[in-house]
Amino acid sequence: MKLTPLQNDRAAGVLTALAAGDALGAGYEFGAPLPDGAEVTMKGGGPFGFAPAEWTDDTSMAVPIAQALLEAASDAGSSSPAALTIVVRSWTAWATEAKDVGAQTSAVIAAARRLASADGRSKVSADDFSTAAADFHARTGRSAGNGSLMRTAPLALAYLDRDPASLMAAAGVLSALTHADPDAREACGLWCVAIREAVLTGTLDVRAGLPLLSAERATLWLERIEVAERSRPRDFTRNGWVVEAFQGAWSAIHSAGLSASGPAHLRAALEEAVRGGRDTDTVAAIAGGLLGAAYGYTAVPFEWRRRLHGWPGLRARDLTMLGMELGRGEGRRPASWPRAERQDYSMWGRTDELVQHPHDDGVWLGGVGSLARLAELGIHAVVSLCRLGTSEVPGVAPDDHATFWVIDSPADEDNAHAAFVLRDAAAAVERFRAEGKTVLLHCVRAESRTPTVAALYGSSVAEVSPMEALEAVRQVLPGANPNPAFLRLLGDVPEHRVNIVTPAK
Repeated sequence: MKLTPLQNDRAAGVLTALAAGDALGAGYEFGAPLPDGAEVTMKGGGPFGFAPAEWTDDTSMAVPIAQALLEAASDAGSSSPAALTIVVRSWTAWATEAKDVGAQTSAVIAAARRLASADGRSKVSADDFSTAAADFHARTGRSAGNGSLMRTAPLALAYLDRDPASLMAAAGVLSALTHADPDAREACGLWCVAIREAVLTGTLDVRAGLPLLSAERATLWLERIEVAERSRPRDFTRNGWVVEAFQGAWSAIHSAGLSASGPAHLRAALEEAVRGGRDTDTVAAIAGGLLGAAYGYTAVPFEWRRRLHGWPGLRARDLTMLGMELGRGEGRRPASWPRAERQDYSMWGRTDELVQHPHDDGVWLGGVGSLARLAELGIHAVVSLCRLGTSEVPGVAPDDHATFWVIDSPADEDNAHAAFVLRDAAAAVERFRAEGKTVLLHCVRAESRTPTVAALYGSSVAEVSPMEALEAVRQVLPGANPNPAFLRLLGDVPEHRVNIVTPAK
């Protein structure tokens, strides 16, 4: 499916924001609710000893879904038995080394392995999982944990160009691999349809899938949604149950959206989800998948993306790549961005401009060609404002490479959150400098994006206005010519507000 630039951003944001919420909540898991305004950080720790910014089982189980669906892109991303078998085999391998596996999921995995072994097979299949999950439900009558909802987001990306009804059905099948209860299957379907709607339109509408349920079930879920909108995440004391996890996630999104918009809404909602307590990582991961779909990769702050990592050895860049390629529905494209090793800028003319910042000689301002001089100049950190290939920043640790997506365009609608992204990039420069690192700030030709961020950084460190800082930048970088939209954004401009759909009373 051909995505617009903003849809591309939103597709890339689904897994990135899911993992950010997951890692944010990891250190608070099973704790009591936090007071309003309490600081929430990616501190790690918690009952399972996660490293700071390490995601948990929520993202680790979502990644194989994304990878399998990406492989199945030629089959329209359907939840085919072959694709689902790839998923469950990845889950089985992950469970042998995971720090934490949900109780119900662990029981189903163990039962599925026994079924395969009894049949003389060394590897499990999707049918083994579905059978084991159905047996678990029949035996206990309680299989509505939140373990399928927490991982379901990638499925929505595989169905952007298909009808919501087929997505709802596929979500039920995917849930039933481990969680066969109708509440779990319907929660996954409703959340997936909401994610699909958010990626396509930028609208947060958790009611979008209600018409796809029976009248009785739609009425029940509408009541649950309305309760969530009258509540706070801390009110859902049994958020290990899929219904209250759903309600807690939507409550966080809805309540935070009453006073914040854009990237500020994403951040406030995820922090609100974590302050709700108990199953913090899962509620925040669920909320993150939908928030990322509405606001995109560009709304996730660099401080959260910087060290984000987890099983199976992936980082934030890998998640954005998975989300983007899955949303396009074309499978892996090794010759195209963001998977290509290099991005070709040869048609742009001279790209090797390189000067020192007028307010800080530890910051270099340059074009993309200046990346060839990192070792020569002793540069430790890079802030990139343009697309790059996977191997174009040699010798710089992943934690010290900050990437920002911003299109050099005078049209406000071409960038979802230009003011936030440009200021976040300036903050990244400031953060690296505070750590004693020499920094390269670059775009393609150092003409518009680079001087804009350089002016914002200069304004902060020299305590002058952004326009005064820009004039100083122009003294050393005569070609600096930010486009009119960026010039406006050097002042205060309110962020775009995503519409959260709530019927009029």
